[in-house]
Amino acid sequence: MNAPLSSAQENKPMQPAGALQGLDVEAVRADFPIFAQEIHGKPLVYLDTAATSQKPEVVIDAVTKVYREANANVHRGVHLLSERATGLYEGARDRVRRFLGAASRKEIVFVRGTTEAVNLVASSFGEPRLEPGDRVVVTAMEHHSNIVPWKVACERKGAELAVIPMDENGDLVLDGLDELLDERCKMLAMVHVSNALGVVNPVKELIAKARERGIPTLVDAAQSVPHLAVNVQELGCDFLALSGHKAYGPTGIGVLYGREALLEGMRPYQGGGDMIATVSFDEVTYNDLPYRFEAGTPNIAGVVGLGAALDYLDGLGFDAIAAHEDELVAHARAALAEVPRVRLLGSPRKQAGAISMSLEGLHPHDIGTVLDSEGVAVRTGLHCAEPAIRHFGVSASVRASFGVYNRREDIDALVVGLRKAVDLLG
Repeated sequence: MNAPLSSAQENKPMQPAGALQGLDVEAVRADFPIFAQEIHGKPLVYLDTAATSQKPEVVIDAVTKVYREANANVHRGVHLLSERATGLYEGARDRVRRFLGAASRKEIVFVRGTTEAVNLVASSFGEPRLEPGDRVVVTAMEHHSNIVPWKVACERKGAELAVIPMDENGDLVLDGLDELLDERCKMLAMVHVSNALGVVNPVKELIAKARERGIPTLVDAAQSVPHLAVNVQELGCDFLALSGHKAYGPTGIGVLYGREALLEGMRPYQGGGDMIATVSFDEVTYNDLPYRFEAGTPNIAGVVGLGAALDYLDGLGFDAIAAHEDELVAHARAALAEVPRVRLLGSPRKQAGAISMSLEGLHPHDIGTVLDSEGVAVRTGLHCAEPAIRHFGVSASVRASFGVYNRREDIDALVVGLRKAVDLLG
């Protein structure tokens, strides 16, 4: 085949079923091959999207097509396959830039996921700027990936990790924010939407307060990008991280957005091929942005699949997605409140994508096993957000999280399964 792979997806969002009039959920579900199967003889009810989303056919096809028609390394070959792969890879970078509203393609760095993005910023930007007695501020509901890298950096430099608390509803308590964001604060890192509680935080307000004081900001957008329109220039953040697999894209691919001026001043995170300009045993010079942060052979097919996933989301439309998922959350909260022994963890002002709960006297893992026997997939445990879950006085929880393919009937099946768990487990 001599014709290059079509790059239409980079310029024109794909229009999936369900994109014409609101969100036609049954048509959307038809875009996801995994729902054609049964689990334990029951229809699959997938309520674990916060852990990883299912993949639409267009994403699966995009990844497969790379391996069928353009499998070669990027940036380093003059042959046709390499040129195709490079075009698709860099086209996806432009796609991500537009999706996030970044000012330049230099501000889009491909990484393995949100975890690597935060580690990169903590290591290359945060730690070199910390001195003994300085402070990094995070929120009480952070994912471990936005706690541990900062804790490590603080321990290495003798700095303090400080926390914005939350109340019993799950909302952040901002009364003491001015004291936290003082001259000692060198970074504010915050989650946009909590993976454990679904809380939508007022990140734009927090960023504005930090900017007034000259404090850099990082937003963990892993859970917000699948549910809400996210524009980095409107938010005003300095860094933002996302994971492709949370947003209907492949696993093992993510994005770090960083302001160009800040990225220019950061040391490389990893060394290897493609992140260098020249190498000798006496001196190494580094490549231009964004490549100096993309050492080694990247996840080329994953990047292309991510571009297809963003096309898919844009095709559905975020107004339609938000309206659909708001209705799911409202239905779930009302239905779950009627289940014996259920305690919903938090009742935040704004919630998207996820609800966590405990059932008095029942272990979450046992509940999850009963639900699985009914074909209902949920997450049980601490959800890599231990401080947030323990805040509510429980050692683990059951989390139901929603995506564009979920229906009211899925929540009804969850309720039936929970009632069965109560009956079986006593």
